[in-house]
Amino acid sequence: MSKKKKEETHLEQTSEPIRKDAQETKPAEADIVSAEAELKQVLLKSQERAEQMERDLGASKDQYLRLAAEYDNFRKRSQKERESAYQDAWADAVSRLLPVYDNLERALGQPTKDEAYRKGVELTMAQLSEIFEKMGVREIPAQGSAFDPAFHNAVMHTEDPSLGDGVVAEVFQKGFLLGDKVIRTAMVKVAN
Repeated sequence: MSKKKKEETHLEQTSEPIRKDAQETKPAEADIVSAEAELKQVLLKSQERAEQMERDLGASKDQYLRLAAEYDNFRKRSQKERESAYQDAWADAVSRLLPVYDNLERALGQPTKDEAYRKGVELTMAQLSEIFEKMGVREIPAQGSAFDPAFHNAVMHTEDPSLGDGVVAEVFQKGFLLGDKVIRTAMVKVAN
């Protein structure tokens, strides 16, 4: 055989497998493209699901934080209510003792010849004053101070040039505080 014929035969033999490979790759490429499209769909669905789960998680976190804040507010409010009820109970008990204090003060202001009686009233007054002090009860300053409607109840007015305008001239009944809470306002006469 001639050299030319050998080359042609060789060429025919080699070109036929190439065509077969090309025909075989077309279905394989189609499968790859199809699989790629399928994977993209799965990936897209997974991403959407992940985003939905993140939104759900965010909503759950938000709901949890709101619930925790609501519980904390409830706990604080309950604590304040308990403290307020406790404070109100103390104030009520003290306000019931104030007439006794007033009567002891009046008794001390009356002249008496019986020193034992006077000494007994003084000791009782001292004991009640000590109890009030331990409970945190204080007298509202009134005589000579500026009139304050939060602490004083003006029952009379007087013209007194020696006192300034709006100054307490006389105290008829002492006022008291329990902590910062007014138990009883002081009944006073105010200078104009």
